[in-house]
Amino acid sequence: MGNRLYVGNLPFATTSDKLKEAFSKFGEVETAEVVMTKFGRSKGFGFVAFKNEADAEKAKTEMNGKEFEGRTLTVNEATPFDPNKPRERNPFRSGGFGGRSGGFRSDGGRRFGSGSRRFGDRKSSRNSEGDENSENESSDADNLEEE
Repeated sequence: MGNRLYVGNLPFATTSDKLKEAFSKFGEVETAEVVMTKFGRSKGFGFVAFKNEADAEKAKTEMNGKEFEGRTLTVNEATPFDPNKPRERNPFRSGGFGGRSGGFRSDGGRRFGSGSRRFGDRKSSRNSEGDENSENESSDADNLEEE
C-alpha cells in the first residue's frame, strides 16, 4: 500500500485545510488537496498523502464509511491514472446522436417536418408557372371550345 489516499464523496464546501485537519489525527499529513473544477468549485473528491504507510492504512480503515460534515466518506488507496485503461461506460449515456436510445437518428437524419418531405422535395399541385389551378382551368376551357 502507498502513502496516498483517495477520499471520495466529500461535501462541496470542504476545503483542503478542512481535509488536512480531519486526517491529521491519524498521523503526519504531507499534502491534502480537494480537486476543483476550472470554475473553482469542488468536484467532491480529494487526495491525502501521509509521511508513512502505517498512518495511511490506519486513516483508511478508520475514515472509510465514516460521516464527515453530513456525508459518508469513501476512502481507498489512490492509484495513478492510466490513460490506456478502458473506463466503465455510463449506462445512461450511449453513443451517437440519439440520446438515451443510442445510435443515430431513426428518421434518417431529418430534423424538420415529418415523413419523407425535405426542403426541396415539396409536392404540391403547382405546375412550373406556379399557378395552382392552371391545369384545371385549361381543361375547362377546352371543354367549352368543344361544345
